[in-house]
Amino acid sequence: MEVTTGAIDVEERDGIVRARGLPYGRAERFAAGRPVDSWSGRHDGTRPGPACPQRAGRLDFVTGPLVDGLRFDEDCLVLSVTAPRDAVSLPVMVWFHGGAYVAGGGEAPKYDPAPLVRAGNVVVVTVTYRLGIFGYLAPAEAGADDNIGLRDQILALRWVRENVTAFGGNPDDVTVFGQSAGGDSVIALMVSDGTEDLFHRVIAQSSPLAIGTGTSDTAAGRSAMAIDMQAAMSAVLDGVAPRDADVELLLQAEAAAVQAARRTKFLGAMAFAPRLGRYPLPSADTLHTRLAEAAQRCELLIGYTRNDGAPFIAMQPRIAALRPDYVRRQAIRVASRSLTTRVFARSCKAFAHSWRIAGGRAATYRVDWAPAGSALGACHCIELPHLFGDPHTWADAPMLGTARRPDEALAQRMRSTWTAFAHGGLDALPAAELQFGQGPMRR
Repeated sequence: MEVTTGAIDVEERDGIVRARGLPYGRAERFAAGRPVDSWSGRHDGTRPGPACPQRAGRLDFVTGPLVDGLRFDEDCLVLSVTAPRDAVSLPVMVWFHGGAYVAGGGEAPKYDPAPLVRAGNVVVVTVTYRLGIFGYLAPAEAGADDNIGLRDQILALRWVRENVTAFGGNPDDVTVFGQSAGGDSVIALMVSDGTEDLFHRVIAQSSPLAIGTGTSDTAAGRSAMAIDMQAAMSAVLDGVAPRDADVELLLQAEAAAVQAARRTKFLGAMAFAPRLGRYPLPSADTLHTRLAEAAQRCELLIGYTRNDGAPFIAMQPRIAALRPDYVRRQAIRVASRSLTTRVFARSCKAFAHSWRIAGGRAATYRVDWAPAGSALGACHCIELPHLFGDPHTWADAPMLGTARRPDEALAQRMRSTWTAFAHGGLDALPAAELQFGQGPMRR
């Protein structure tokens, strides 16, 4: 197979074509990515590419480890394409993983999109981008470019536009979708410079909406938090030039920055995230104008899970220490209601409403399915095993309760809905408000 930069070897099995670890750009530390150079010979697209260097994910106790088995490399601008064999001009879905902008990777086996491809006859692209100190906030003395990780994502979308026809995808029929930080990313992408022709449908899953609800006050709060974070990084580096520091020292500095963010009075969700007023994002004062412009060209499906906030309550030491177990479970249930409503549900509904007011088209969803034996209920990430991978891939995910398996009927329905949206937008959905599954934990 040929892409614009050269020949690639692909894997073909059971009617599916996969090309893994394809470079869409080149990364140099603290600099915006640049398009990848052409290569001679053939690129091996049968093996997964790297993930960005990172610490252990804080939600591994929910999903199980996501990036185990992947190597880490700062030059991690890779993507994978999965398509039906003999595909011709099919809708394209581009996935941006979550992980609070500090963890995860598009090459993770748990994000295997083959079930989506089979269910909906689509081409799926999974993207790896730079994270944390490498992608979203570097030490002040590094002189880093702004919003590097977001710019990586735009570079990947440009690669898709130039190359997806080689896999049978239609570059004029692209849906971007992402969960958590990935959901936040797709909102940011809608208002970024230079993305107007790159996609026209958006699925935002359990996004904390750090960008979508931006105001001058929250932008100022994030800027103040960034100063504290950069001071914490510099203290760890202790005179070592950021461009010369080894990766482990930079990850230690990143960890210190996260702790500094938690000590601030600004509670604007994720410590590392795209920053308004820094290229390619608009200022807080012009954000709503840009969102209104995006509403004219993008259809939106946005939603959350009934107990989205549960893992963030469960990880708090005072909650984790509660005994006996039924007391801990009840505490998680009660405390997570407010967090889910405030961070996910209310902002999701408000964003969809403002989208419609601006003249856009939007649908909302909520996932209610809760597995037996789980203290977390229909928690953050619970939809992922119903979209990606197979039951064996997710067998180590504690969020799936005692059975350690997703619900197959729910998986079929969710994959069908997501891919129907990619094919036909809101007109292909059965309703403007969707509900998926049910379970024992109630909000």
